Amino acid sequence: MDSVQVCDTTLRDGEQAAGVAFSTDEKAAIAMLLDEAGVDEIEAGTPAMGTAEKEAVSRVAESVRRARVSAWNRALCGDIDASLSTGVRAVTVSLPVSGMMVEKKLGKDRDWVLHALEESVRYAKSKGLYVCAGAEDSSRADQGFVAEFARASEMCGADRIRFSDTVGVLDPFRTYALVRQLAVSVSIPVEVHTHNDFGLATANALAGIGGGARFVSTTVLGIGERAGNAALEEVVMAVSHLLGGTTGVDHKKLVGLCEYVAAATGRPIPPSKPVVGRMIFHHESGIHADGVLKEPTSYEAYPPEEVGLLRELPIGKHSGRAALIHRLKTLGIVLDAHEAAELLTDVRCISIGLKRGLSDEELVRLVGQRPAA
Repeated sequence: MDSVQVCDTTLRDGEQAAGVAFSTDEKAAIAMLLDEAGVDEIEAGTPAMGTAEKEAVSRVAESVRRARVSAWNRALCGDIDASLSTGVRAVTVSLPVSGMMVEKKLGKDRDWVLHALEESVRYAKSKGLYVCAGAEDSSRADQGFVAEFARASEMCGADRIRFSDTVGVLDPFRTYALVRQLAVSVSIPVEVHTHNDFGLATANALAGIGGGARFVSTTVLGIGERAGNAALEEVVMAVSHLLGGTTGVDHKKLVGLCEYVAAATGRPIPPSKPVVGRMIFHHESGIHADGVLKEPTSYEAYPPEEVGLLRELPIGKHSGRAALIHRLKTLGIVLDAHEAAELLTDVRCISIGLKRGLSDEELVRLVGQRPAA
């Protein structure tokens, strides 16, 4: 498949997660890490929120050297002016397209949506801006109107259209079909923006890419409103290993980026978090450890070195002789299979009591306590 461009919205949609509030310095630091990692576009925030947000978006625009920096806007010329004042050269102009949101949230109709779209997109283009037309709540909208919105966006000069599963109600099969349907109806690129309310954000993002989306929206660690968004690190690795595509993102930069964002949000990374969890290459089960010692690909989808992590064989309740012998050998202790089997009985009992694996020091001490042969 062709390359996919990543539009990361950690600094906008990600920060909208309850309890998350980045300082201006943190926004700039995250933006620089995203830029260094190779992300194509960074959605920096919503300047219309006020002076503090304008200053933060301005800092991001000044700090980033390579990636395109964009700002999010309602379909209002005043919002676009606020974005222009920050120095960004790209904007998202967002409007609801579902009947429920248009009527209940805005108290408007479809004609009003199309008029606001035309006015705001044309205004942004007259200012020399790159424009993404965001179709909020695309997944719950009449798809005929989504297509009409997309064609109107194209006619007004928008550079791409954002298909948004705003409340995460799609499954991958439906996502593929809807994005494919949209992608063939316009000549401008489609971006897929997914949410994780049913735990399907990454799967739906990949399905959207399969359906023809050439831009994908992500957040670091999947942070975002409610259950969050498609996780940058998951999408990047899955595009590479499962879809055979490229994103231009440096896989070795993912762990450091995620750890910084985790610290800034006060949300520690779970040890089993896909791609960046510190224990995802820890193999304790005896069968698995033995397999990995013989051939790592037996139980690893990709090598830990690819993302800057390490493979470990912790010794605990589920360990087997092969892993124990291997671990002790690295500590300068040689046991035969019979001795290792006897030691395992003690290892398992101690591990159950401790509710964890044994450290190297505990293993060495345990070996030293065994009666001489």
